Amino acid sequence: MTGRRELWEVTRFSGRRRGFEPQCDCYRTDEPPALHLLLELPGIDPGAVRIVAFGTTLVVSGVRERPHPAGARYQQVEIEYGPFERRVELADDVDAEQATATYEAGMLRVEVPLR
Repeated sequence: MTGRRELWEVTRFSGRRRGFEPQCDCYRTDEPPALHLLLELPGIDPGAVRIVAFGTTLVVSGVRERPHPAGARYQQVEIEYGPFERRVELADDVDAEQATATYEAGMLRVEVPLR
C-alpha cells in the first residue's frame, strides 16, 4: 500500500451523504442589546434559505445545489452539497418577531433584539 487513500475509503466521504451543517458563531452585544448569529453559507442562493423562529428555537434551512458542468468528470469531490438545517436554541429574553437578517459574501447575519 502506498499510503494514499482513495476518496471512497475516507469515512467522511463514504456512505450516504445527507447534505451539510453550516458553521455558526453566536454572540451577544450590549449596544444594541441583541443576539447575533453568523452562519457560513457560501455558494448558496439567498432565495434558497429559510429562517424560522418558533418558541426558543431559530431554524435556518435551505439547499446548496451541486453545479453540473457539461462533460465534467470529477477527479475529487470534497465540497458538501444538498439540504441543510441548523437549529440554534435562543434564550427566553429575545424578541424573535423583530429579528433581521442580511446575506453578504456567503455569510448570513441574523440579529435578534433582546427584550
